[in-house]
Order: sequence, then C-alpha cells, then structure tokens
Amino acid sequence: MTAEEAVLSPDDARILALESAVVAGHTLKLLILEPGETLDVDRLRRRVAERLDDHPRARERVDTAGDRPRWVPADDFDISRHIRRHPRPVPTDDDLRHTVGELMAAHLDHRHPLWTIDVIGPLEDGREVLAARLHHAMVDGIAGMRFLQEVLTDPRDAPASAVGMRPTATVARRSLWHRLPAAIGRELGHPGSRSPFDLPITGRRELAFAAVPLSGLKAIGASRPEHTTVNDALMAVVAGGLRGWIGTTATHLDLRAQIPVSLHHRDDAPDVGNRDSFMNIDLALRASDPLTRLDRISAQTRAAKQAHDAELMYDLMHAVGQVHAVGGLPPASALLERVESSAREFSVAISNVPGPRGETSVSGRRVTKLFSSSEPGAHHALRIAAISHADTIGIGFCTDPTAVPGVADLATAVESAYDALQRAAH
Repeated sequence: MTAEEAVLSPDDARILALESAVVAGHTLKLLILEPGETLDVDRLRRRVAERLDDHPRARERVDTAGDRPRWVPADDFDISRHIRRHPRPVPTDDDLRHTVGELMAAHLDHRHPLWTIDVIGPLEDGREVLAARLHHAMVDGIAGMRFLQEVLTDPRDAPASAVGMRPTATVARRSLWHRLPAAIGRELGHPGSRSPFDLPITGRRELAFAAVPLSGLKAIGASRPEHTTVNDALMAVVAGGLRGWIGTTATHLDLRAQIPVSLHHRDDAPDVGNRDSFMNIDLALRASDPLTRLDRISAQTRAAKQAHDAELMYDLMHAVGQVHAVGGLPPASALLERVESSAREFSVAISNVPGPRGETSVSGRRVTKLFSSSEPGAHHALRIAAISHADTIGIGFCTDPTAVPGVADLATAVESAYDALQRAAH
C-alpha cells in the first residue's frame, strides 16, 4: 500500500474529526448468544486473528501527526487488547444495559487499531454477549457488519439481508443535476420544530433495545395500496413509538428523521470506510392513525428515491466541501454545518443496515439476538439504529441520559407501536 492509498478518505477524515470529549465516534454491535459452555476467549482470539489478513484496517492505527490523517501499521498489534473478557459480572439484562452504556461512552484508543470486542457474562440464564465497537472512521454500518461476519461468526452461507435503506439504481450523474433544486427543497427546505432532543450532551451514554419481526414489517408493507418498503414500515413504527413516548406535545411537533443511505453500490465506492448520503423525512407525528403515518412516510421516501435525492445530496455536499477546502466562500462552510448539525433540519438520525439473512453462531453458540447502536450528535441527543438478523430487526436506542432520560421506556413504546401498526394493517 502506498502512502497516498493510506490517507483517510475525506468522508472518513470528517467522521474522525467529529470525535471529541463527548463524542466517542464508534458504533456498537451487540450479539447475544444462547446459553451454553462459557466461551474460551483465547480460542476466540486465535480464530479471529487467523481471519484478519483480508482486513488490513484491523491491524492499522490512525496517524494524525501529518497534514492529513492516514492509516499506518500498528507495529505492536496484540489481539488480546482487542478481544477481552469484561472483568465484572453482569447477571441481569439491566446490568447488561448499564455495562454496554459504559462501553459506548468509552473512547477507543487511537494508539491502536480502532476496534474492540468485549465478551460479557455469563448472565444468570447462561447467555453470553459480545459487544463489538468499531470506529466509524474505519467502517460504516454495512462494512462493519461484513467485518464481523467474516472475522467473528462461524463460517456459513448467510449473506447480508437486502433490508436497509438504499437508493434506486444509479443513473448518469449529469442527467440528475437539473433535479437538484427540487431535491434541495425536499431535503433542506422544510425545517421542523425545535427538537426535544436538541440539548447539550455530555460523555454519558444510556442504551436500550427493542426487537420486531421482519416478516411482520414485510406483511405490513405489502398490505398498503402503494409500494411500501420494510424500511418505511420500520420508520412508521419508530415514529409511533416516539409519539407515544413524547406524549401529548408530540402532536404539535414537526419532527424530521435523517435516514442514512448507503452509496456503496456506486462504481467508484470503496469496500470499506464510509460512503453514505441521507434523506430527511417528516415523521408525521401529528397523524393519530398509524396507517396514515405509514403512508405519509412511504410517499416521502418513494419520491426521494425516484428523484435520486441521496445521490444528489452526496455530490452537492462534496462539491461544497471541495470549494471550502480551497478557500471558497463562507456560505459553503455554513451550508455544511447546517446539514450536519442543525436540529431544525432533522431531529433524530435513524439508520437501518442489513445483517445476516439466516441464523449465525460464534464458536458454536447460536446468536439469538443482534442489535446495533450508534452515537448521538452534538445537537441530536437521541440516536436510533436498526439491524436485521434472520427474521428479526433489532433496534438500538442511544442517548445521553442527562439530556434525554428514560430511553428504556422509548424501546417499550416502539414495540407497542409495532403491535398497533400490525393490528391496523390487518
């Protein structure tokens, strides 16, 4: 690898720069294993180490000493530093939530490769848990799940699910630019209410988790007269949960969700790192009927995908970034700041990435549940992340509890909102 190839991409460098005293910058994947014989951590380390050759970033660290951050070999790489057993007992699910909240708050050590896997438990019923933290500068959601499947889970034919937010097929970029004004109007032209999550955050984290059946979301989508995706149904479930959790004031709020959209399908996209754009969607919290809410959300995502908004916004933001990088006009910087951090443009980020289509296992232990959790932002103290696994979508909720307390109640409200939407659809 040449020195130029080792330089972080602009997207990865921007994400690395977002890390601060209160933002750790990583995603967390939680794999819950069925009860069984206690995992042999030394054996697990050996198996993972044997598979790292195809993943050079796993043995590299970020060097920020030069003018641009770059990946360099971690000469003192030690697998035991990256796969370790958590030192404290974690007997209950509440203890588990507290433990993974502490892990989510802890920064990864930049002197070493930016990933760790903590083995937690056993819990009282014999389950064990793997909490994998991967820095977003190293991988995005899709690449991170692929990394874990290839180095951690037992080999089997379990490709990633097709579930997740993607745009429609790519078209020639030159033919899209005339659509840019309309895309800007849809994505940036509808600032919502002041968000209840727009509060200063500290370094504390609280996590909660919910699970809904993938087949149920597919059936809900198939019941609608217009094309409605699994992601549309998931968004409607989350919106219903937020409406119930916030309470009566929710009916007076215009809350928009920013939905990351993977662009790894583009012909020049790298296999690792970040290649994401976004769509901003009104969550329709004012609608009391869950099917009305679903149809309004679906209409927005359908229009945005048909118009290729995600690709247009990606190209626009990078063009603006290049102007700013060479000393362009201040409005370029202001636009980027508005899109990336304004709580009026969007209130909460909700991601959904594809996981394994079938059952998976680690060291012969079946993975019974899989969840994802992502960092909140400086102006967005709640972050919601979903991941599919066999017939389940696991949803992780991450907050700073000093700003947004009671996230466990939100998880319960989302599961109740799924039940309500399913009843309404059938």
